[in-house]
This record gives sequence, structure tokens and C-alpha cells, in this order.
Amino acid sequence: MSELTHGSQTPDPVAPRRRWWRTTRRAIAALLALAIALLGWSYVGALRAPGSDSASARSVEWLRAHGLGGVVNSVEHWWYTHHPPPVGGAPPGGIPKATAPEPVSWLTAALVDTRIHISAPEPIVGPARPSLPGEGQWQPTGDLVGGRPAVYVTYVRPDAVHTSLLAGLAWFDPTRLRAVLVPGLTLPPHANRSWGSKVPVPMRSGLIAAFNSAFGLSDARGGYYAQGHTYAPLRTGAASLVIRNDGSLDVGSWGRDMTLRDVSTVRQNLDLIVNHGHVVGGLPQNSNGRWGATVGNKVYVWRSGVGVTASGAIVYAGGPGLSIANLASLLARAHAVRAMELDINHEWVSC
Repeated sequence: MSELTHGSQTPDPVAPRRRWWRTTRRAIAALLALAIALLGWSYVGALRAPGSDSASARSVEWLRAHGLGGVVNSVEHWWYTHHPPPVGGAPPGGIPKATAPEPVSWLTAALVDTRIHISAPEPIVGPARPSLPGEGQWQPTGDLVGGRPAVYVTYVRPDAVHTSLLAGLAWFDPTRLRAVLVPGLTLPPHANRSWGSKVPVPMRSGLIAAFNSAFGLSDARGGYYAQGHTYAPLRTGAASLVIRNDGSLDVGSWGRDMTLRDVSTVRQNLDLIVNHGHVVGGLPQNSNGRWGATVGNKVYVWRSGVGVTASGAIVYAGGPGLSIANLASLLARAHAVRAMELDINHEWVSC
């Protein structure tokens, strides 16, 4: 026979902790769901943003912008290490032929000798021997400006090992051209994008060439200045591509070769790779990170760079299978006295 008694029950000391833990778990789950939703919205927005970049390129940029650059670096390094460029062989089809400039009219031709200009570029001696027919020989192309070519192009094998690859180089006469920086979709931040991140339609009839900018600001180890506004602090000693007030381009070390005195635009990226006409020492080792950490400098990938010659001409170089040392060597062979890297990977290397 059981016996029932009436009285107060003993409190369960564990119950409040259980309720607190259930509430905490629900709050954490809600926060995680919100974070995933926001990240998903951000990622989808990046994929659907205007522009011509592929989904993979947009994904890489999105990951870097959200603090996952180290993951991207590791994956890229693994990929390029295990997928090196081919060794030996010859470029299919040989050295490409450039489109010849449009014929000049008699009136323009009569004015040619009265125009200030600099001499056409001298041939390049490439690192792979013997040279292929036409290799390193500059070819005039594009529209004639004032009766003379303003652009020359050439092709060179980047080293003596990967002889089936070709790097392209372009030479620009600064006395006949004017540079303009067009802000991108996201860089610089908070910039006036009235042009819609595109070359304005009124300028396109006079457009001779366009090339990509540099690393994102989080990886560039440098600043960004345009039209009186500093979007990222400029670093003394950084490799700098500048547009002067007269529209001319220059490349140099900030604070040594140029200041804001007569400059309208500054885009910095890492440190110079060519200085005083010579390849900067220590490029392959990059022991102090002067040339970035996106892809190891010994890894052969698409790269681009820009330099300036002693006469003031601008030289652009880009191509596949380039280490940073090979890129620097090409620009030095093209008679650049100062040069810097612009970007890497085929998604962003273009001219």
C-alpha cells in the first residue's frame, strides 16, 4: 500500500541551466542562419554584379574581400605547382602578325615632322635562343596619331625552358597619347562611378588601348589617390603608376621619383621589380613579402606589368607561364628603367 503526502517539491538545480543552454543554442542558430543568409546574399550579389568577369573570378574576389585570401592563396599555389606550363616546343603558328596602322592622309603626313615625338622602340633580344622569325621585332599597330604610330607590339618567349609560350609587349608613345583612369566596379571604394566603370562613350572613338589595374587594396601594400581624394594611404617607396596633370603616365618609387606636386592619379602595387634599368635583386626568394603573397613568385602563372623607358615611353608586358622574375626580365629587356607588377591570373591580365 502506497502512501501519498502533500508538500512542496524539491527544485531541480539543473533546470535553469538547461533553459539557458536551449535559449543560447537557439540564439546561436539564429545568428548563424542570419550570417549565412547575409553571406549568401552578398555572394549572389557579387556573381550578378555588372562586368565581364567569370563566376570563378568573382568567387575569388569575393573570398578575398571576406578575409579568406589565405585559403585562396593556398589553393592557387597548389594548383599552379601541380599544373606547370609545358616545357620545350614552339609557339603554334610562330610569332603573330599585328594589324597594320591605317594609312595616313597627305595632310596629316605633311604635319608629321612638326610634331614632337620619340623614336620607335628598339628590338628586344629574348632569353630563348635562337630567336624565332619576327621575335622581339616591334610592329606598329592601332590608329595613327598625328601621322605616326602611337603603339607598337611585339612577342617574346619568356624564358629558355617554356619555349612554346609567348608573352606580349606593347609600347606607347606618351607624346601622342593621354592616360585616363576609369574607376572599377568596387575599387576604389566610394569613388564617383558616373562612368559606370566603363570607358565613357564619347572617349571610345579615340581609345587606343586599355589595360588592367593592380591587386586589390588589401593585397597591394599601397595606396590609391585620384582627383584630389585619397582612397587609401600612399606608401613611401611603393611601386606607383601615376598619371600626371598633363595626362602622361609614369612608373616609379613613390617619394623618390614622384610626389603629388604634379600628379592627378596614383595607383600603388607592391615594390618595383625593375629599378635603374635592372631587375631588382631577391625577386625569386621574396623573403620579406615585398612582391606579395598571392601566388609564390617561383610559380609560373599569367602575369602583367608596366614600365617606363628613359625616353618616357610606356611598356606593358603580359602573358602566361611567367614568374615575377621573368616578368621583370621582359620589361628590362624592353628597355624599361623602372617597372612594376600589375596583376596575375588570366582572368585579369589583359590589354
